[in-house]
Amino acid sequence: MNGHCNGKICNTVAEYHSKNGFSDLALQTKRSEVICEHESSRKKAEDESRLPAIEAAYTSILRELGEDTDRQGLLRTPLRAAKAMQFLTKGYHENVYDILNDAIFDEDHDEMVIVKDIDMFSLCEHHLVPFFGKVHIGYLPNKKVVGLSKLARIVEIFSRRLQVQERLTKQIATAVSEALQPKGVAVVIEAAHMCMVMRGVQKMNSRTVTSTMLGLCREDPKTREEFLSLTMH
Repeated sequence: MNGHCNGKICNTVAEYHSKNGFSDLALQTKRSEVICEHESSRKKAEDESRLPAIEAAYTSILRELGEDTDRQGLLRTPLRAAKAMQFLTKGYHENVYDILNDAIFDEDHDEMVIVKDIDMFSLCEHHLVPFFGKVHIGYLPNKKVVGLSKLARIVEIFSRRLQVQERLTKQIATAVSEALQPKGVAVVIEAAHMCMVMRGVQKMNSRTVTSTMLGLCREDPKTREEFLSLTMH
């Protein structure tokens, strides 16, 4: 056969796949699911292997703070804290292309798409305390759109890492731009930082606002104004 088949055989195979629900899309989706399941198992095994070292580190920190790690309330605290830290930084094990998968669609839509008020929680890399707030994402499609929930997933990937808000804003915008190749991307984050509330200057009502504009959202004042007027009110 030399790796080739005539038209009749190829058509028969295609017909069989179609009749039995094995379209190219279905086969590709199944293949992606198997890969994702394998990756998930690998990441879980890696986390479990690192857990004892992180737990021991938390035990050491508590002891150096003068705490009795053998008292009832703290017996399992190092383990719980270690698991919590792994969850709060799980974005290191994720990437945009895994979560987008088959959620980018051809669509002849040329008006701005905005998802606003996406809840965001992250850890400041300077003090390891939380900052949290809202993310607004907008883009001008270039014949392609993405499933709306995937924009929130992109936020999740980059926020579940040790971060500074300025970098987080740029990473989200760049990820959307690289994945969709749109005419423009805009991202605004408004957040409260516990490193300014719980310690330091202790200003309870302070908010930090950062933005990243790419493409037409940066170059065209009217496009930028449209995005800001739709998201900041």
